[in-house]
Amino acid sequence: MLNSILTEAFTIETFLICMVCSLVLGALVAWVHSIFNNSSKGFVMTIALLPAIVQMVIMLVNGNLGTGVAVMGAFSLVRFRSIPGSAKEISSIFFAMAIGLATGTGYITAAVIFVVIVGGISILYHKTSFGETRTNEKDLKITIPEGLDYTGIFNDLFTKYTFKSELITVRTANMGSLYKLEYRIILKNPAEEKALIDDLRCRNGNLEITCGRVAFANEEL
Repeated sequence: MLNSILTEAFTIETFLICMVCSLVLGALVAWVHSIFNNSSKGFVMTIALLPAIVQMVIMLVNGNLGTGVAVMGAFSLVRFRSIPGSAKEISSIFFAMAIGLATGTGYITAAVIFVVIVGGISILYHKTSFGETRTNEKDLKITIPEGLDYTGIFNDLFTKYTFKSELITVRTANMGSLYKLEYRIILKNPAEEKALIDDLRCRNGNLEITCGRVAFANEEL
């Protein structure tokens, strides 16, 4: 049942079957990706077409070692012409390439089963809280004038409003006339976020304050 449909005789019928399967499964993967991610139309189209492209390459190589090495070099050049993507986009690209490898070698049934299982698990992960952070950490960025000593100046406010506060980075701005402080905090009560910001404004001379979700570096690969 999971055997390849390709034989030694490469016919137009088997090629069309593999091509149609690649396009259908690629469109399904692109649809699933577009539901849960805010990617551009161009990227979604690329995901939809990538299985058919990879399938064609695999069929043309057909076990030829020299051609395979040349194709590998061509694909490696594409990497250096591309901007880094998010972890989800990289995952979708490898998903689409795996489908193309399966259809390109004639394993149509295996490709369909693979898409159903991995696509279903992907939807399940998106629908549930799988992989989400368990804490309510936030990034707090405070701008202060250079004449204000930032060491411990906000400790009483952090004790009042937060369970945890940690100074992450300090940098200068505006030719050294300002300091930009970045804290990682966990609020005791999320509803008191505005009260915390208002009290901080009284300390930093009403300069810029930003409080938002923690941006994890591993969201990009």
